[in-house]
Amino acid sequence: MTSLLPTPTERLARAYADLRMGLPVVLQDDAGAVLAISAETLSAERLADFRGISGEPTLVLTARRAETLKARCYDGDVARIVIPSQADLGWIRALADPADDLLHPMKGPLASCREGQVDLHRLAITLAKNSQLLPAVVTCPLQDAAQFAADHNLTFLNRDLVSPILSQTSPMAAVIHARLPMQVAQAGRLHIFRPEDGREEHYAIEIGQPDRHSPVLARLHSACFTGDVLGSLKCDCGPQLHAALEQMGAQGSGILLYLNQEGRGIGLANKMRAYSLQDQGFDTVEANHRLGFEDDERDFRIGAAILKELGFSSVQLLTNNPRKVEMMRAHGIEVVDRVPLKVGKTPQNAGYLATKAAKSGHLL
Repeated sequence: MTSLLPTPTERLARAYADLRMGLPVVLQDDAGAVLAISAETLSAERLADFRGISGEPTLVLTARRAETLKARCYDGDVARIVIPSQADLGWIRALADPADDLLHPMKGPLASCREGQVDLHRLAITLAKNSQLLPAVVTCPLQDAAQFAADHNLTFLNRDLVSPILSQTSPMAAVIHARLPMQVAQAGRLHIFRPEDGREEHYAIEIGQPDRHSPVLARLHSACFTGDVLGSLKCDCGPQLHAALEQMGAQGSGILLYLNQEGRGIGLANKMRAYSLQDQGFDTVEANHRLGFEDDERDFRIGAAILKELGFSSVQLLTNNPRKVEMMRAHGIEVVDRVPLKVGKTPQNAGYLATKAAKSGHLL
């Protein structure tokens, strides 16, 4: 019956769902254990329960968010902020979410922890990011972690078992593919790929019958609900998507990978938070940093893995982003040519495109 026990990968999938629902998870390694819960989905009742556990609860933030708050970051990439005994849920949310930073810029004084191991706190931040939540978690130390998890029916993760999984791209399983006639090409085919870790599925749109032995015209397109579906004027994503498909249709063959990495990998909700910050005067990179994210949280290794699964080893890459070229080459896909895709500039996205060129190195 051991096959019925969840694997470390399956436990990770449970942890993502739990954090999104406002449940804590138990994390353990050789140095100790912590109980961790998302600051975004934390309730007042569960905060009170955290305080009932022996040990001081802390709010873990990324160094990016800590910099905005002028909080000391002794741990490099994360900061552990002591939660005062009188602090309520609103105090925690205000530190986690920058929505009211300009209205209430003085959040402190904030006391940062500087002793002890932080590997489990880093793991908790990674789990929050992978759950497409704000990268902010509340933690408290635990003694008998396995027993605590069993008593409270909580997901238990051993860092040594899950860290190798988190450092790699989840293997992709081809689910199904079927013929899909499109406006740009009657000979179209849609492939669905499902990662083993239970996260978002990704798609490959095949135009015509590309030769697997020759460089294929290809694009790695990150999902953009606002641009691709709603025709947003704040970005150039929709025009790039349609121009890429039209170019493949005109050539008679091509492969477009539609990767579910909305908002440069932070998810649609956080992308809308970034848009709200942009309305306050911050550019797209500054908004990401204030939220606690890096400039770009996408994993382009996914695209390389899908191309290999489909039998492609070399591409003519439709992109303005040199980083995509570098990542493809670094992961076994030969890029014989970078094909520019300069479309979709509007008065509303001129600043956004200028930021992409100046801060993200896009060739525009």
